[in-house]
Amino acid sequence: MSFSQAHPALARALAARGYADPTSVQLAVAAPELAGADMLVSARTGSGKTVAFGMALAERLLGPAEFFAPAGKPLALVVAPTRELALQVAGELAWLYGETGARLVCCVGGMDPRREQRQLAQGAHIVVGTPGRLCDHLDRRNLDLTDVVAVVLDEADEMLDLGFREDLEKLLGAAPADRQTLLFSATLPADIVRLARDFMRRDATRVDVAEDGEVHADIDYHAVRVFPHEIEKAVVNLLRFHDAITSLVFCGTREGVKRLTGALLERGFSVVALSGEMGQGERNEALSALRDGRARVCVATDVAARGLDVPDLGLVVHADLPHDSEVLLHRSGRTGRAGRKGVSVLLVPSNRRRRAEGLLAGAGIELFSEAAPSAETIHRLDEERLFADPLLSEEMGEDERAFASRLAEGRTAEELAAAFVRLARTRLPAPEEISDPVDRPLRRTDAPERPKVRETVDFTGSAWFRLSVGRRDGAEVKRILAFLCRQSGLKGRDFGAIRLADGETFAEVAPSGIAAMERLSAAGNDEKVIIFRADGPPSATPAGPRKDKPRREDDRPKGKAKPPRDGKAPYKEPSRDGKPPYKEPPRDGKPPYKDKKKDRKPR
Repeated sequence: MSFSQAHPALARALAARGYADPTSVQLAVAAPELAGADMLVSARTGSGKTVAFGMALAERLLGPAEFFAPAGKPLALVVAPTRELALQVAGELAWLYGETGARLVCCVGGMDPRREQRQLAQGAHIVVGTPGRLCDHLDRRNLDLTDVVAVVLDEADEMLDLGFREDLEKLLGAAPADRQTLLFSATLPADIVRLARDFMRRDATRVDVAEDGEVHADIDYHAVRVFPHEIEKAVVNLLRFHDAITSLVFCGTREGVKRLTGALLERGFSVVALSGEMGQGERNEALSALRDGRARVCVATDVAARGLDVPDLGLVVHADLPHDSEVLLHRSGRTGRAGRKGVSVLLVPSNRRRRAEGLLAGAGIELFSEAAPSAETIHRLDEERLFADPLLSEEMGEDERAFASRLAEGRTAEELAAAFVRLARTRLPAPEEISDPVDRPLRRTDAPERPKVRETVDFTGSAWFRLSVGRRDGAEVKRILAFLCRQSGLKGRDFGAIRLADGETFAEVAPSGIAAMERLSAAGNDEKVIIFRADGPPSATPAGPRKDKPRREDDRPKGKAKPPRDGKAPYKEPSRDGKPPYKEPPRDGKPPYKDKKKDRKPR
């Protein structure tokens, strides 16, 4: 199957780029029966959507002509959610329409708006941009959409998630009603369907090429179990194990990006960061480092990596779990693009296993968790890669042969090989020793089982002991109990009720602790508290043994009533200088004062 359905000028550009077989979305969108029709397309990320809608627009923009007429007002508008995706789309359309003489203008945030204004004033056939910047040019009358014949909304679900609904409605409202509208989205939530109903024709065709089994055909998914405090170590070992040309690691927050970037730099990885707080210049520099090979790892947040397309991106690592299944698919869709295979690894902390299972189930992925690659496994893999290194099989040049002879003088083959291995290992970050949650359970299996019910003590036949300190000496129940345990060696459960009086304290002791208390009574203690056995409980407490351990309490009367004050009458407020309580004096025979405002009658 070939691109025979494409416009001749575009077919030649595709052949020059090495495109042989169209993808499913390209075949569906460029079908002759859908020429000029509105389409609501659901296709996975990285399935060749840019080439697909470029082919679909050619019939409407060019017709049978091979070249565009001189540029004037824009004929097509392409809206993308992020700067990176808009720049990527503009680059793809530039080579796809290269033979047609098309003039493209890209309008994105972070770039010079005056330069974009001059380019728009010179005329354009296709305008690509982000919603905010396009609306800004529309408000300033730099952008005129009255001649637009086609509008493309790329990654529409992401634009709605970013809050661009009002901007999209303004742009669609400014374009003619008879235009062709192509809406591309990885998923079709209710907001997307509502937007399509409001701004697309009633006969719009729904094209769904995200069929079961195709969504993840080019991506190999893995779920790796890990302890929460070893996530950074797991990322290190995964990067070393897969050794992808370019890898992308997702974090949930900007702080997480900074922390993980610093950890990877410290271990010797060539890494760059992408987060929302970075300026456009910093973002462009980071992407340039990834594309030219100066950096092999990118640590990014979800927003910063939207629309990111890096060549040879072979590995995606989810260091932090995504918020939902759609985000999981969007993240993973950065790899496995254009027919290339990719790997997506979800790190599953031991305390968030159920959350990860729900994400995978929502994405339609059935996986069993596996252990992170160990340091031993990575060392073995390094040895295999070293044996397969083409440097070992290449023929030596004359200069290399002479130097090799000098190097071999006085050295054995084993010494030279060991030096070669050491040199190869110094260029690689060292793998981390990491634990498997399955091998090390959270709870010790050899730990003694704690009793589920606290041991009870029978106080039948208990004895009472009298202490020579009381409330006046600052005694408290908890302090008395701590003193008795410290001096006698008994446990708190061996003591029953503790009664505080003004000058003494009574403590009830279980039968098993009577002997220890009698020894303490005879030997004395270092705090000079006299302890002796009482004849029974204090008089305020009814005599008799207790079958249950009584509640510790003192002998204060309970309730709101206060104790008598040494025989005095209860307190009353004294009179004022021997006079009765204050009363308002008479006002010269006049009635008592009244508030006039309250008695005022309405006028």
